[in-house]
Amino acid sequence: MFRGKSLLCLLDFEDNEIEKILEVSFIMKNYVYSNNVPKSLAGKKVALLFEKPSTRTRVSTELAVSLLGGIPIVLNKQDLQWSRGEPVEDTARVLGRLVNGIGARVLSHLTLIKLKEFSGVPVFNLLSDLSHPLQALADIMTIREKFGDNFVKIAFVGDGSDNVLLSLMTIVAKLGLELHIATPKELKPKEDLYKVINEIAEDNGSIIEFYEDPYEAVRGVNVVYTDVWVSMGQENIAEQKKSLLRNYRVTSDLMKYTAKNAIFMHCLPANRGEEVESEVIDGPRSAVWDQAENRLYTTMAVFSLFI
Repeated sequence: MFRGKSLLCLLDFEDNEIEKILEVSFIMKNYVYSNNVPKSLAGKKVALLFEKPSTRTRVSTELAVSLLGGIPIVLNKQDLQWSRGEPVEDTARVLGRLVNGIGARVLSHLTLIKLKEFSGVPVFNLLSDLSHPLQALADIMTIREKFGDNFVKIAFVGDGSDNVLLSLMTIVAKLGLELHIATPKELKPKEDLYKVINEIAEDNGSIIEFYEDPYEAVRGVNVVYTDVWVSMGQENIAEQKKSLLRNYRVTSDLMKYTAKNAIFMHCLPANRGEEVESEVIDGPRSAVWDQAENRLYTTMAVFSLFI
């Protein structure tokens, strides 16, 4: 079903394929906890390229390859001739001769497309300006650990143009869930992408709604999710975004309007006192540490199925 494919964006996959990845993610977690991980990548080499700094993604991807018996080759951009102007196409051609797969955390999604086109091996999006598919898979895995297969309502509070949100919107649309997005009208997603996602949502009975009032968005939801207000590479518009989002902070007061069993999620890193209060992210309703751990198991699932 997956062997030899790339994972650049969840829009490229059907709901049953996403469900299969999630199923294998839970299996991988059980394997790790029982210290019985199958070595499905034995003898295989995976290059992990980082154009941007990383904590969770770097550790989870390197560990995933190692646990599956493969050889991870971690490369920061400055380690490569790429940093001195070598075309991405040439880097891709060389890596394609030497490794069995490439994971890349990049500034531009176009870089991933070039790596896929010119390497000839599976390429995995470890975060781009467009999406963060491995994060969305870990998000849903975490939600299912907390709520099972019950129908849940999710609220995202913050930047509506966020790349993490785009992947969350996509997986919600594919799997028939409900998502409320609280964001200023100036920060809504690009219309062309939203149109595609909304059509998928309508076909699957999913609900994706926008709110300008965060209190309305979180009313009765089971999950409240946020992300940093200013992503890497957006420093030039940092103050503008902070001004727009100053009323979209996840606070203890905001969480009072959620369902009694509601959890808080954040893909990390977090800026306490900016997009979220310390009392929320460090409180008993926070699921962010489970969410971070689950990045390992969804990555293991993807690598074992695709490479």
